[in-house]
Amino acid sequence: MSEQQNIEWKQSWRDEYLKWICAFANTDGGRLFIGKDDNGDTVHLQNYQSLLEDIPSKIKNYMGIICPVNLRDDSGSKYIEIVVNSYANPISYRGKYYIRSGSSTHELNGVELAEFLLLKSGKTWDEIVVEDASIQDINKDTIKKFVADSKGKGRLPDTDGLNDIDILEKLRLAYNGQIKRAGIVLFGKDPNRFFPNCKVMIGRFGKDSEDLKFQEVIEGNVVYLLDEVQNMLNYKFLTRPIDFEGMHRREGDEYPVAALREMLLNALVHKKYMGATIQIRVFDNKLSIWNEGTLPNGMTVDNLKTEHNSKSPNPVLADACFKAGYIDTWGRGTLKIFKACDEAGMPEPQIIEKDGGIEVILIKSITEKPISEETKKPSEEIRNAFGTLSERVREEFGTKVEATFRIIYQKPEYTAEEIAKELAVTSRTVENHQAKLKEAGYIERRGDNVGGYWKVL
Repeated sequence: MSEQQNIEWKQSWRDEYLKWICAFANTDGGRLFIGKDDNGDTVHLQNYQSLLEDIPSKIKNYMGIICPVNLRDDSGSKYIEIVVNSYANPISYRGKYYIRSGSSTHELNGVELAEFLLLKSGKTWDEIVVEDASIQDINKDTIKKFVADSKGKGRLPDTDGLNDIDILEKLRLAYNGQIKRAGIVLFGKDPNRFFPNCKVMIGRFGKDSEDLKFQEVIEGNVVYLLDEVQNMLNYKFLTRPIDFEGMHRREGDEYPVAALREMLLNALVHKKYMGATIQIRVFDNKLSIWNEGTLPNGMTVDNLKTEHNSKSPNPVLADACFKAGYIDTWGRGTLKIFKACDEAGMPEPQIIEKDGGIEVILIKSITEKPISEETKKPSEEIRNAFGTLSERVREEFGTKVEATFRIIYQKPEYTAEEIAKELAVTSRTVENHQAKLKEAGYIERRGDNVGGYWKVL
């Protein structure tokens, strides 16, 4: 037996250990042993008789609960076992609330305390009605997309002929015409007006976190973020490996699309929306997604690598996403990530608890598929890499503008100065090329001049 979620050893008694009893009562219950050292060895208690009287009365006086306090004997050495049951109502000690997380005890404050009290009252954060929200705060186009995405899944109730508020009520995202938090998060026009972190921050780094090259912040509801974040990763942050076989261009993925989608879905559905922003870090050799929110009680990181039950902190939001076919309710999301990476020949993903949240890390394969001399063909590579679009640019503007267009396609985040350096021309020349391409409808600018990028249309 060792210290864990529901077991704690203390060599002698201190009144501060009432916090541990409070934490056990607020979580899954547990046992506190007095007279055990850090190794679990018994240390004889000289004052065990007085403790048998004092501890029960202090527990009752400070917390209003009753716990069995038992005297135990280990080859003549006396120690005490305090058995704490789990309570449905919140238990406080000196006006403060504590819970167990793994083998540690910590005090609840702020948003974490509010969520704890909600949960103890039988409610979850996402099912609370937003008093100052109305159907005018809901993006109707997002609802249409959600319904369209659900087609063929067989999970969404019949919505034909229903207006938007009726659809929300059928999805349990509204009640008596009032929008719930899950409804705002999923379909809101501007969910950040109500909750400050309905957004995803993406950063492109070099070898480590100190080497930030550029970044983007994408705001919006869950349905919008699910598509837009993946588009942003593709257009600006990821470099797709390209193989040329004969006259055909084969474009692969730097990371498995299925794995990235599951990682993003898990973060969006399970995150603590009153906490921090979802953070995606793209490095030269890896990609990670972090979202705030701890694992459910009794679940460990190792559980995520095997078959496990699904326990979302946002069950109303999760149920709606299930009905649309975005997720399932069998806890298979992490298993899909492992499977996708395995099929792509990549190292096993890493899942870690970090800074009050969960981080999933994908690591690039250290091997690259070689391209034979027979399939390289440089003169064909330029033509085939961009297909008929590149040929049209060359016919319309010439080879110099085509060269600029080619770099924009391959490296959309490059500035005019960076493109000019590669082509050995002036930045003014590149800006003229970009203006021509933009006016002709080949490219458009996304974002500002500092952190934005060019998108090939």
